[in-house]
Parts: sequence; structure tokens; C-alpha cells
Amino acid sequence: MKSFAALALALAGSATAHTIFQELWVSGVSQGHLKGIRVPDYDGPITDVTSNDIICNGGINPYHTPLPTDIIDITAGATVTTEWHHTLSGADSTDSDDPISPGHLGPVMVYMAKVDSALTSTVTGLKWFKIYEDGMDANSKWGVDRLVANEGKVDVKIPSCIPAGNYLLRAELIALHGASSKAGAQFYMECAQINIKGGGSTSPSPTVAFPGAYSATDPGVLINIYYPVVTNYTVPGPKVFTC
Repeated sequence: MKSFAALALALAGSATAHTIFQELWVSGVSQGHLKGIRVPDYDGPITDVTSNDIICNGGINPYHTPLPTDIIDITAGATVTTEWHHTLSGADSTDSDDPISPGHLGPVMVYMAKVDSALTSTVTGLKWFKIYEDGMDANSKWGVDRLVANEGKVDVKIPSCIPAGNYLLRAELIALHGASSKAGAQFYMECAQINIKGGGSTSPSPTVAFPGAYSATDPGVLINIYYPVVTNYTVPGPKVFTC
């Protein structure tokens, strides 16, 4: 047991090995570094699931300014790639914590919410639906393991049946190395400004609100991932919407 505790302490001590979603690819084509994404200057986590900062960040971690005015066009059904890195400088092969410390294990998720304008400054009260999640697999490998192995990139398919129009795309990673205590889980998220073309008329469900989608005591939020050994993990939030 002591070895597990020592490992947890060592990994939790890697306090600055954070991450930022900072580039979006559409059908294999980069839309540009920092383009169309509301990114903070600082890569720190959100730990209060009841805070409005859990929506798109930008509160205790103020946004990089000026805020983007780009809206990224995506055809419904296309595959997008979210790209994460340790700092806003982007990929750095000399940084052992890029895209994030390998010890920051946990799930990766992507949500969307329909908005009148993707440039809106109001992000409260939106109806978010989950389009992707990658938790822990049968080999005890995490979504973060796969993100790190793929140099910060995560491929996500946009549902083909959702209505055309403007959306916010919220990419999220939860680091669970310190999650054995309340408010120990670290949430990283940013929102991209997108416009869906084509599509259909299906209203995605279920939808959730942020804050409100997670509780500090959810089994996927308050968890010791070191001891006893985790054999089953429940990704927080709603089920993934599929057409």
C-alpha cells in the first residue's frame, strides 16, 4: 500500500504539468494554432464543478486576448481532431510534460451546445450533449494515455444528424491523480467556435447543464485510481449521443 501512496504523492506533486486544447483539425486539415478556440493564457485546472469556470474556462484562468473571432466550418458527419499541449507555445518535443504529464491519468470527453452565435459571450444556460468519451479500457489504459501516445491529438466524429448552425464544441480532460480527495480531480476544458453545415433535424439527447453535469462525489470524479486497483471506471456526465 505504501508504494501506491508514494506513487500517488509523486504524481500529484507534478503540479504544473497541465494542458490546453489549442488547435482544431477538420477532416485532417489544421484550422490554425489558437484559431477559433477560447484559450486561457495559463494552463491550470478547474477543480470546482459548481463554478461557471467549468463551462469554457476563462474565469480563474483568464482568456488569452483578443478573443478569437473565427468560426470554424465543419460538415456534419466529419471527423475533427482536438489537439492539446502543455503551454500555448504548442508542441514541444523537449518538454516531457507535453501534451500533458503522463501521470495525469483520466478520461477525455467532447461536448457540443447549439448557440445563436458561436461568438456569444454568454455560455451559461446552454444545453450540452456529449459526442465523445474515452475512459479506461480493459487493459487499464486511459484516454489520457492514448492522447499522450498520439502527441496530444484526439479524433472525434461530429454527429451527422444534428441541425446546421453555430455551436460551441467543448473539449475536456479530467486528471484523476489527486482525485482521492474531494476537489482533487483536475478539469481542463476549452471551447471552440464552430459552424455545422449540412446535417439533419435530430435534437440531441440527453442534454446537461454546466455547471450541474457533474457532482464532486460522482464515482468518476471522487476516486482513488491507485489503490485498490481500478477495474471499472464510470466516465462522468451523460451518455454519448449517437444519431
